[in-house]
Amino acid sequence: MCPSPRKRAFLCFIIVIVNNDKYRQVNLVVDMYGCPNRCKHCWLGHMPNRNMEKGTDEYLIGVFDPYFERIAYYSWLREPDYCDDYRDRWYRDLEISKNCKPQRFELASFYRIVRDEKYIPFLKEVDTEKVQLTFFGLKETQDRYVGRKGAFEEVLEASRLLAENGIIPRWQCFINEENKEEIVEIYHMTKQFREDYCKDLEFFVHEGSCDGENRKLYPIRICKKDIPEELKEVYLDIDELMDEKDCVEILLKDESHPILHEAEAITKDDEITLNISNTFDVYYNFSHMAKEWIIGNLKTDDHEQLIRKIVEDDTYALNEAKKVTWKQLAKEYGDPVSEKAFRLEDYKTYLFNEYLERTYHVSG
Repeated sequence: MCPSPRKRAFLCFIIVIVNNDKYRQVNLVVDMYGCPNRCKHCWLGHMPNRNMEKGTDEYLIGVFDPYFERIAYYSWLREPDYCDDYRDRWYRDLEISKNCKPQRFELASFYRIVRDEKYIPFLKEVDTEKVQLTFFGLKETQDRYVGRKGAFEEVLEASRLLAENGIIPRWQCFINEENKEEIVEIYHMTKQFREDYCKDLEFFVHEGSCDGENRKLYPIRICKKDIPEELKEVYLDIDELMDEKDCVEILLKDESHPILHEAEAITKDDEITLNISNTFDVYYNFSHMAKEWIIGNLKTDDHEQLIRKIVEDDTYALNEAKKVTWKQLAKEYGDPVSEKAFRLEDYKTYLFNEYLERTYHVSG
């Protein structure tokens, strides 16, 4: 799954110490089947596709069962329902989860919507009311950013099919200096779509996160002054956008350390999730699945030590966060004259990931 960072809160797990020996709940989000796309905005990062072996779900439940009272199991991490037996798989996820249930959210596979006439009835069966779909521009741009020919037509067709079946499409657009005029054209398309298919079509624009693949688009990141006037009314949280130079100026005065996870001491209010790759590597959900962010591996590491690392934030990335300040990161990696648009928290993510990537490969 590849929503925007501000939507990531939908995947979290709440940890509470119970009877001094178990934590209360964990969500396991597992890349069991892969993804048909290689989107240039994917905050998780690009990973190879492979089907995980039979019995993976039972194995993972078994690993975490001694430590958690509740386990919610999700069999997809990138493209939702990207397996032919998606209906049985969903009910299997419900069945195998322990003392709680996974949720559907407002995500679905546009790849499957246009290829499987049984898929939309399934979405309605599980009470899907809205589905978010992503645009990067018009045909050539969309296909290139998704990594598949025909992706532009597929998103439009999926939107039409959803609307005709009473499910509201939500169009999100990722904007940069390369595609800004095409995003205006997509915005113009919403008027006709509302007239023809769905008056409740939702639409918003944003610049995307600063981790995963989208961080690589820094050279063409939109400048706030270049956002087309027409799009400002549908631009997500536009009042929070700042020029990079202004972010740098603020952070040069900030001598605090990065705090990327609040679980230095686990409390009942902490929220976290685990992403699990198809090679059983384990990551937190609040950043991309790169080597410098890995917690451990479920096949090769001691499980008790792995759980300890999860709840104590004992990982390379989070230990490195204790060694630097925002002032140091802004001075080393910030551009004091850049007008590229960032929200301050996204810019912090950009700086810290720049630092991590460089220090990890040096130390590794």
